[in-house]
Amino acid sequence: MKDRQLKYFCAIVDAGSTALAASRLFVAPTAISTQINLLEKELGGVLFDRSKRPMSLTPLGMFFYPRAKELLAANQRLREEASSIAAGKRGWISVAFVRSTIFSLLPTAMRAFRNALPEVQIDLLELLSEFQPAQLRSGRVDVGVVRLLGEEEYLDDLQQTVLIDDPFVAVFPAHHRMTHRESISLAELEGLPYISYPKNPQTHFSRRLTARIANAGVHMPVAQDAVEIHTALALVAADMGVTLVGASVATNNRSDIRFVRLADCGFTSQLVALTRTSDESAPVRTFVSALKDAAGVPAQQAAR
Repeated sequence: MKDRQLKYFCAIVDAGSTALAASRLFVAPTAISTQINLLEKELGGVLFDRSKRPMSLTPLGMFFYPRAKELLAANQRLREEASSIAAGKRGWISVAFVRSTIFSLLPTAMRAFRNALPEVQIDLLELLSEFQPAQLRSGRVDVGVVRLLGEEEYLDDLQQTVLIDDPFVAVFPAHHRMTHRESISLAELEGLPYISYPKNPQTHFSRRLTARIANAGVHMPVAQDAVEIHTALALVAADMGVTLVGASVATNNRSDIRFVRLADCGFTSQLVALTRTSDESAPVRTFVSALKDAAGVPAQQAAR
């Protein structure tokens, strides 16, 4: 059963005659008749009662007509959707992200991506930085947004696009005596209880950050190990200690804590987009571009 045969059959029913259907389709009436005969042979019964003028549908024809229309419409939708996916205008994309990016970078990028490719569905997966490369390699994730503290080696199969070089800020309860300052030195945090995050044996971020604080000659006893950054900020608000976060986290954040710039921290974190080197699909390119725009990355900046 060919698509053309269904098309000719429905055209005859809609037009009321083979001649009119042929005129509308710009084909010879004999071509339509030949295809209808082949279709009837395949079905094992006649679709039209040709003993009447104008000819009418047989019981088989009445059964077949609405289903043929549905099948033609479904085939057309399939062709359009497949073409859209091939052109990168339709489909889906899976994006992994670290939780600290939902304060500013990720929502802005998602809005821009939706405007550019409204028919592409975004599948979001919250995932620690260390777990994202494996998910990218397996195909479960198309774009990863990670926070790095120090150089990471992801090998040649993953492309890294630096989005933000994010300086650290100190986070205090809103009423803390330090909150009236525009900036402080790291040394001024000496002796204050520190809230570490994220609490996960497979992540390096917490250990590396506490090590950098210690290497700067500042002692901050760990008061709490928070599971993730939201918990750490809530503990700060509850006056359980202070913590350090990237400056980008301060955007659109809670009102019961304050962020104070560190004037001489000496180390920063980076927000980086990860993609498969071999993946040049339109949704991936568009999402990375949206991330770069949200981060204010110059258009000419190359990935590495």
